[in-house]
Amino acid sequence: MQRLRVASRNFPYEVMVGRGAWRAFRGFPQTRYTSTFILTEQGLWQRWGKAFCRDSGLRNPRTVWVPEGEASKSLRMLERVASQLLALGADRRSLLVAFGGGVVGDLGGFVASTYMRGIDYVQVPTTVVAQVDSGIGGKTAVNVGAMKNLLGTFYPPRLVLAEPLVLSTLEERAFRSGLYEVVKHAILAGPSFFRQLEKCLDTLRPANAENLGPVLARAAKVKVDVVTRDEREAGLRRVLNLGHTFGHALEEATHYRRFLHGEAVGWGMLAATELSRRLGLLPVTEAERIKQLIYRVGTLLPICDLIPERVLSLLPRDKKAVGGRIHWVLPERIGRVRIIADVPSRTVAAAFRDVQRADWHE
Repeated sequence: MQRLRVASRNFPYEVMVGRGAWRAFRGFPQTRYTSTFILTEQGLWQRWGKAFCRDSGLRNPRTVWVPEGEASKSLRMLERVASQLLALGADRRSLLVAFGGGVVGDLGGFVASTYMRGIDYVQVPTTVVAQVDSGIGGKTAVNVGAMKNLLGTFYPPRLVLAEPLVLSTLEERAFRSGLYEVVKHAILAGPSFFRQLEKCLDTLRPANAENLGPVLARAAKVKVDVVTRDEREAGLRRVLNLGHTFGHALEEATHYRRFLHGEAVGWGMLAATELSRRLGLLPVTEAERIKQLIYRVGTLLPICDLIPERVLSLLPRDKKAVGGRIHWVLPERIGRVRIIADVPSRTVAAAFRDVQRADWHE
């Protein structure tokens, strides 16, 4: 187990990654709180709740259920969860534990940041994406209509507990979806982590959760390092959006029904890589290495049937766009990205169509 430290402007907090992470909760000041509540999905808690309580030393927590799926990241669900917490007696000194993937983590963080003007919470991420990315950094959000993460806050957790054993029951597709975010972090981190992932990627499976610890810890450290230097996305933290501008447009164009988030980011990284190559920022050899690693994660659901104009029209709606100007995160080489605005729309369109054609020929 590795202990990583985030230097938040509110307070420092630790990210525990690896086998035995849940046991670190025993050292957390639980007696500081009047009550503890678990926000989670019922099936997930039935499978892992006893193990978490045994390892963490948490006794008789009260549970609040969240339906599975992206639809739970909504204002309606926020109101429902807050009402349940109130009915169960949660007060300003209660602790909320978000036990789940990105949906539960984002919603739980937003609930904690707003319930009675803010209560403490702990992230216990149970998916690959959440353990290396969304569970770290204090970004919270809900969706409004078709706009993903439109309402949210920066509100750091008191602790993050990333136990790889819980990944052993993930469906293969959900597991693979998370690996695209690991690839993203390897691109940002540089040649050493990228080579490590090239060597071990094919051995990463839900059934081999015990082998995941070093990779998860290294990927999580990328997020920790960036967030510590730029907690509120003033500049540097934007690099974590590599692949997300195209990815979010693909999610919206397919009404969030075709792709898991990591899969959309996988396509987004392929498109961003091709765009960077077309702009002359990224050498062909580096572009091919990045593309090959992304393709090795698994078979992505198709995009060749999508109308390019529809996807491209959604790009300026990205939350990172300012005044209609898209701020692209583009790789210059493995280990270095550039944030660039005012990329010609025809070049963006050509890059996306190239990726579509490659999908067609696959």
